[in-house]
Parts: sequence; C-alpha cells; structure tokens
Amino acid sequence: MSGLSPLRILLLVAIFILLLLVLMLGLMLTDTLLNIRHNLSQAPDWVSYLVLAGFGLFSLVSGWLLMRLLRPKPKPIRQTSPAQPVSENELLEKLDQSKSSGLDTREAERELEKLGTRRAAGEIHIALFGEISTGKSSLIKALLPDSDAEVAVSGGTTQTLQEYRWHSPAGDQLVVTDMPGLNEVGQEKDATARAEALRAHLVIYLLDGDLTRSQAEEVRQLAELGKPMIIVLNKIDRHSQSDLDLLKQQLQQRIEQIGKAEVVAISTGAVQSAIRILPDGSEQAFERPVPAQLDELKAAIQRALDNNPQALHQLRDSAVFSLVNQHLDAARARQRDEQAQTLVRGYAKKAVVVAVATITPGTDLLIQGYLATQMVKELSALYEVPVRKVDTELLLELVQKHVRTHVTLLLAVAGNALKAFPGAGTLGGGVLHAIAYGFLFENLGKSLALSLQTRGELHPLQVADSFEESLSENITASAGYFARLALKELRN
Repeated sequence: MSGLSPLRILLLVAIFILLLLVLMLGLMLTDTLLNIRHNLSQAPDWVSYLVLAGFGLFSLVSGWLLMRLLRPKPKPIRQTSPAQPVSENELLEKLDQSKSSGLDTREAERELEKLGTRRAAGEIHIALFGEISTGKSSLIKALLPDSDAEVAVSGGTTQTLQEYRWHSPAGDQLVVTDMPGLNEVGQEKDATARAEALRAHLVIYLLDGDLTRSQAEEVRQLAELGKPMIIVLNKIDRHSQSDLDLLKQQLQQRIEQIGKAEVVAISTGAVQSAIRILPDGSEQAFERPVPAQLDELKAAIQRALDNNPQALHQLRDSAVFSLVNQHLDAARARQRDEQAQTLVRGYAKKAVVVAVATITPGTDLLIQGYLATQMVKELSALYEVPVRKVDTELLLELVQKHVRTHVTLLLAVAGNALKAFPGAGTLGGGVLHAIAYGFLFENLGKSLALSLQTRGELHPLQVADSFEESLSENITASAGYFARLALKELRN
C-alpha cells in the first residue's frame, strides 16, 4: 500500500463503502419480499390477488411516469410569421440620415426609383424562382409560346433577368420575370434572383422533386417577409399518379411548417419515345410531343390575384422596403469597415512612432498597453459594442502570451525587412521592435474588428486565437511597410 497515493486510497475506501451499502440494501429487500410472501401464503386468496393487482397497477403507473420523464420532447415546429415591415416614412428618414452621415446610398435610391416606376405602370410582377434546371425557361415557353426564352438540356441558360408580358385568362396585365437559377456558379446571380423575388408581387417557386434543405431555407426567408408564393412541382410526367399525389401531400406538409403557400403540379411539356407498328409488321421508333399541363398553375395564379389585389401591392412594397433597408445596412457596414481599417492603421503608425522615440528595446512587445487599450475602446465605439474593462484586460493578457511565443520570428522578419534598405540593416534592436510593434497592432486591430462586426460583442479568446493565426499571414509584406515607416521616423 505504500505505493498508493492518498487520493487513490480514498477512492478505494469510497468504492468499498458503496458496495457494502448495495449489499445491505439487497439483503433488506430480500428479507422484505420473503416476509410478504409468507404473509400472503397464510392469507385468503382474494387478499393475495388484491395485493398482486396493487403491485401490478403500481408498476404500470411507475413505468408510464418514467417513460414520460425520459422520452425526449418533440421539437416544436417553427411557424414562420411575417417580419415586422419597415414603413415608408421610417425608411425615407433612415435614408436621409444615412446620406447625411456620408454613406453611399445610390443602391437604395435606385431601388426606390424602380419601385416608383412599377407603381406608376400598375402591372403585376411575377418572379420565377428556383434552382437551375428546374424548368423556369421551359415554363415561360409553355405559358408564352411566342416568347424567345432559350431552353437547353444542360440547364442554367438564363444568365440575366428577362421580362415577358402575359395576359392572364381574366385579362390581368402580368410581367413574368425569368431569373438565373439558384446555386449556379457565381453568388452575384443568386443575389440578383433573390432581390428580384422581393420586388415581385408573386413568387412562383419551381421544384422538380422534394424540398432540399437550401430550398426550404429560401422559402422560409421569403415567407418571413409575407411574400405570396406558389410552390410548383414541375415535370409531373416523370411520376405515376399515386406517387405524384403522395409527393404533393408531403410537400404541402413541409411548406406549412415553414410558411404559407399553395402547392400545385405542372408539366411544361415533354417528348416521349414510342414504337409504331407498320403494315408489314416491322417496328419504327418515333417521338411524340406530350402537351403541357398548366391549368392548375393558372388557376392558382388567378386565385392569388383575385384574393386581395391591394394586399399584393402592400406586400410587394414591404418586401422592397426590406430590400432597401438591407442596402442601407450593407453601406453602413462597408463604411464601418473602411473606418476600422483607417483607425487600425493609425494606431499601428502610432505604435511605430512611440517605439522609435523610445529607442531602447522593451522586454514586452505589448508594453504599449495604453495604445492597445485605446484602440479597443475606439473600435468598440465604432461598432457600437459595449466592452467591459475586464474583457479588454483579458484580451491583452491572452495576446501577450501569443506574442511571447513568436518574438524570435517577428524580430527575424523585421531584420530581414531592414536588409532591403541600404545602410539600414545594422540598426539597433529598437527599430526592430518598432517594426514588430506596427505589425502586432495592425493584426490585433483587424482581428478585433472582425469579431466585433461578425459577433456583435467582444470575445477575448476568439480574438486572441484569430490574432495568433494572422501572425503568419502576409508578415513579410507588412514588415516591409512598417520598416519604411520606422526609418522615416528615425530620420525625422
């Protein structure tokens, strides 16, 4: 036992006591059961049956309670309700404030101008929305046989927004917009399609099968804005009637979990291969066209137009206001990023200047704690994120730990950067530390700005980890810039 630690001895004693308690409990339970059995054997039969029935009922109730307690709770179905719309007056006020603060509001203004043009025209806009190869251009061809919509087997033929005018059976003047398919190469096309979907009065979302995760997310985002939608299951000629009914039912159930939309099934037409028996008994292969089946979709469109025409315009306007609001928020984010870059580069220059002025090298590359603290305060104020003093202190402490492990590398890179300037390669360690200071402050500022922008709060550990990762990125190019700055300050 002399080789056992005190902790292990305590653990063994605890296990022995636990086993002893289990043994005693088992003996007591056995004695109790034997006594019950003995008493029941001397009692009348009806007493035995009553006691056994009581035990059985107790077991059933106990089992039911345990199942209720242990069974995982089903996840509540997320019902999507329309987002709170931005009123036109609030949006115009925000636009004026944004312009006065120097934001680039041209995209937002163009969006409002386009809305004004469509309001004046009084036309109903329908957007064909969906992933590539779901049949948007084929649907245009089927609805408007005289249109010049291009249809290709490879899919993804629609590269830009294309508008087609169509008179509904009831005489409504409609503008149908064919858009690039989602998930095509290039995120700009996805953004173009989503923006046009928000501008439209009605969205026709085409599918050729069950909803994928990305499609469900697109439908959810449109539903949150209260956007009227018709979910169209295309290429029904591929399915039997029983499979089609089941697929429509499943789609409708999934749609009702994330929003409100009617599910219809269509076929934009197809070509079937067939065999013809000739008079001489020989066989001849040929292809025959299968007519389009669009009656269900046309009826759904007419119902959407007749249900509440005024609501269609109001919902369209609200969605466009949301789009304009997004443009203003994006412009504000770009302005903040530019201001953050200027602020960080300014503090990096200050760090170099201070290091050159105090030419004696310090033992800690973040000895300029005051500058670092001020940079944290100004960046947090820029992103309107409150930061506690304890978080700032923790961040600087974590950063210092990372810096100490990279001091040799930083000074080596700084020395190599100085060799690019004739006559400067033999300067003292103070200049080397000045270059390192500038590099460290710039990387700390960039990591902090990224965290404040993406998370909306200061996470010292995340910023410190991002800072350490950035120490090895573009270190040579940054060192060259700060070497020129340090030499300039030294000459001054």
